[in-house]
Amino acid sequence: MKKNSSLCNLRVLCVSVVVFFAGFLTTETQSTQRLHGEEVTQESPTGVLRLRVRVKADDTAPLRGLARKRFFLIPGTLEQNRALIDAIERQPLVTRDCYYKKLGASDALIEWLKTGDCESVYCRSVEKDFVTGPKAVPEFANAFASSQKEFGSDATAQQWLTTNLTPDVRDAFFRDRQSVIETLLKIPGARFYSVMTDRNGTAYFTDLGPGTYVLSNLIPTELGQTLATWNCEVQVKAGDLATEKPYLVSNRKDKNVKCVSVEKPKPACNTD
Repeated sequence: MKKNSSLCNLRVLCVSVVVFFAGFLTTETQSTQRLHGEEVTQESPTGVLRLRVRVKADDTAPLRGLARKRFFLIPGTLEQNRALIDAIERQPLVTRDCYYKKLGASDALIEWLKTGDCESVYCRSVEKDFVTGPKAVPEFANAFASSQKEFGSDATAQQWLTTNLTPDVRDAFFRDRQSVIETLLKIPGARFYSVMTDRNGTAYFTDLGPGTYVLSNLIPTELGQTLATWNCEVQVKAGDLATEKPYLVSNRKDKNVKCVSVEKPKPACNTD
């Protein structure tokens, strides 16, 4: 059996080492597809680290899989990556709601993005109820009207309405997040592993050699009223090679959790 064939035949997320460079991600959907095309040649046995990310938005909420979130595996210990860890902790961060409020987005659009935990409009389909009627999002309604003139058919207009959204509405927040990531990882010649969790909060780091790595989400994840950051050391031992090593990640402590986030309250929006 060829390396990684069992995982890919099951249609799980299979990714490889990626060199990060300016413009390496463009949309939430395209980013994962870009990674699928990367290949790495390995001459020795490698291992697989299976992430399972389970979180709670607050103490009363049930545990859920953290979907569509990117995690990075960086060679070296926490101390060896101290400059990066310090940069992660110092970075100023604007939350999604604050970002779109500053752009003048409608409350309906902000709520639509929040409901789907979206960084851009590409993370979920724009259903008819959000184009016309009492639940309509003004930005979607206006784009739909323009698409009707352009395409004629209502069905086609709805399918392609994102092409008539302004770039800021479409994916500016997502692009801003990617710019922050690129800045953090701008180390000449360096390579990093990267995966995005599926809808169940599961992802696979493949082609791993033995050694110490740092697991990080680089940019804090919004969970309810808090921001969660993960920076944990992961050991991949020689005995783990040619096997699948499970690794449970959460924002709540538990005996089975290997990596617990550090949480901070969300900052208030700057009204200037």
